[in-house]
Amino acid sequence: MFQNPDKNTNMFVDIRTSLFAMYLFLTGDSSALSNWPYADNPSIAILIVLFFLLIVIYLMNLLIGLLSNAIEEDNNRVSYLMQKAEVLAEIELFYLLPHQRRWQTWFPETLLC
Repeated sequence: MFQNPDKNTNMFVDIRTSLFAMYLFLTGDSSALSNWPYADNPSIAILIVLFFLLIVIYLMNLLIGLLSNAIEEDNNRVSYLMQKAEVLAEIELFYLLPHQRRWQTWFPETLLC
């Protein structure tokens, strides 16, 4: 009436297949509950693990590349604002007369946004 568990019905009989079954469960694959014995096909098990590892490495490289592009764009914005501030300071120092630098309409005490 009851069947004794073997490698076809229960992947948790052997330590190797149980670790592989837990790995498959963690990746969202429920095929470990099927009757297909992974112990008889070690090449497919190795390919599954290699596929997941390579995809993780690829996605991490993609994320790092996108983050570096975002940081570079932010650095470009900061360098633009620094250059603009230097040009404005140069104009104020060298191209304005002293009485023009004291005008409150051009250089207010506080800036209102």
